[in-house]
Amino acid sequence: MASKPAKSPQRKSAAQPANLEELNSAKEQPAIQLQRERQRVELFAEVTLKIRQSLQLKEILRTTVTEVQRILQADRVLIYQVLPDGTGKPISEAVLPEYPAILGMEFPEEVFPIEYQQLYAGGRVRAIEDVRAAKAEIADCLVEFVEQFGVKAKLIVPILHSLSVHPPRSSPPQNALWGLLIAHQCDRPRKWVDFELELMQQLADQISIALAQGELWEHLEEIVAERTAELQAANCNLQQEINDRKQVEVALRQSEEQLRSITNALPVLIASVDDRECYQFNNQAYADWLGKTLTTIHGTHLRQVWGEICYQRMQPYINEALAGNVVIYENEISITDGTTRSVNITYIPHRDLDDRVSGFFALTSDISDRKAIERMKDEFISVVSHELRTPLTSLHSALKILATGRLGTLPEDGQQLLAIADENTERLVRLVNNVLDLQRIESGAVTMEKQVCNAADLTIHAVEAMQAMAQQHGIILVDRSLDVQLWVDADYIVQALTNLISNAIKFSSPGGNVWLTVACPPQPKGRKSTKSKASRVRVPVDVLFQVRDEGQGIPANKLESIFERFQQVDSSDSRKKGGTGLGLTICRKIIEQHGGKIWAESSLGVGSTFSFTLPAYNNEL
Repeated sequence: MASKPAKSPQRKSAAQPANLEELNSAKEQPAIQLQRERQRVELFAEVTLKIRQSLQLKEILRTTVTEVQRILQADRVLIYQVLPDGTGKPISEAVLPEYPAILGMEFPEEVFPIEYQQLYAGGRVRAIEDVRAAKAEIADCLVEFVEQFGVKAKLIVPILHSLSVHPPRSSPPQNALWGLLIAHQCDRPRKWVDFELELMQQLADQISIALAQGELWEHLEEIVAERTAELQAANCNLQQEINDRKQVEVALRQSEEQLRSITNALPVLIASVDDRECYQFNNQAYADWLGKTLTTIHGTHLRQVWGEICYQRMQPYINEALAGNVVIYENEISITDGTTRSVNITYIPHRDLDDRVSGFFALTSDISDRKAIERMKDEFISVVSHELRTPLTSLHSALKILATGRLGTLPEDGQQLLAIADENTERLVRLVNNVLDLQRIESGAVTMEKQVCNAADLTIHAVEAMQAMAQQHGIILVDRSLDVQLWVDADYIVQALTNLISNAIKFSSPGGNVWLTVACPPQPKGRKSTKSKASRVRVPVDVLFQVRDEGQGIPANKLESIFERFQQVDSSDSRKKGGTGLGLTICRKIIEQHGGKIWAESSLGVGSTFSFTLPAYNNEL
């Protein structure tokens, strides 16, 4: 009995410590768990920080396996990527030196069958303490496969990756199995604790985020590379354009220098004038003639360069050029040395891309020497003509007396010779008279005594004067004249009409017609008929005269030259038709003296039409 009591306290004392240990152990569990949780958080933060320090996927994966191996004290940590064809390969590995590396090896599909892939895609996590244990449920072939790498235990966590970095807002992102984060223990089986599983899962999530970031980074790099390539191409194009522009500028500068050298070498005043009547270009001749520098003339108004008096003579022609017409005229200008020069001036309108007249080109040439020669020639011709006129008149009169037979009858041969002499003498008299008429008109010695005349009366006088010649050649004269008042010198207008009718008769075939018409043509745009106060009727500005024949016609290249001195369609015409080559020149001078214009139109084999305009009479004047 005594022993029993003795024993009882002993049992109580032996049992008491055991209960205290359990109690203390139970008290220590929360602290250990808290410490491990703190450690896990710290380790996770540390690894996450290292992962986020790089945007390069390879660097991120290498950092992950290295840190996981260090924290877990595993023999091998690898990241296994699942390929689209069902196979896979390790793409990053951290392994102790005594164990074989498996980085870069491609594993066949049977190692990681499709049913395993599906399970891991659903979030499966496996912690295998011993690959040979029955509860591991690993196929024998797979056990043999992993054992060749010394694997005794392993921890597997799936790495899921969103199928789209930027999924549509209407649907949640879909995850796919990208790969596996695997830890191997090779020296012995290992029991994996919850702390290690949670850390692996969290790191797998970080890898998934890193994949998205890496994919986005690669996408951004692609965009940057694309934009860089585009920018480089644009820069190349821009540089090429700059080079081309520089070449064009050099070529343009060389062309301008060459053009200026050419224009400066010419003894002609060459200029470009804008629609404000200001010089935009002028050659050296301007500076030489006017005693001004090129820069002084550039941008200056015509009035300032030439002076008011000269500008007033130029202004009507300037207005016509700015209206879009080519203008040719003669003028007298004073230059710096105090002399006056006769010049021939041509204005050629310049049109822009919209066909708008933006100015004109001016070409001015010195014709003073030519004018002096012409004056000398005219004086010579005038003197010679006067000296010839008297003996020719006497000779012509004597031949007429001989032709009457009052001094005796000549034999037939003599009469024939007399007729030839009389015809040629008459031709010489006409030539002398025409030369004298032309000289008087050009010299200004003739004053046009203008008065009110009826156009129909003038044509009647001209037709009557040429009727005998028309009958002699078998030509019918047709007069279709309009009753309209003119302000002209009647005698000179009749002379111009008779010259034109005479030419039409000479170059028409017998039996043909010559038409003489007077009409009021439509007025050009901008010109309006005037209204008489007395009659309250519209009076035309111009009256159109036309002489039309059915002759041989005139070539197009002769239509302008036939109005020059001694110019005819054929050199033999003067001999065949008895012309002097001055009739049309005299007509042009007469019409121009009246402020009109004269021109010719013709079709070979059909006939010709000679037209001229005269100002109508306006009683408001």
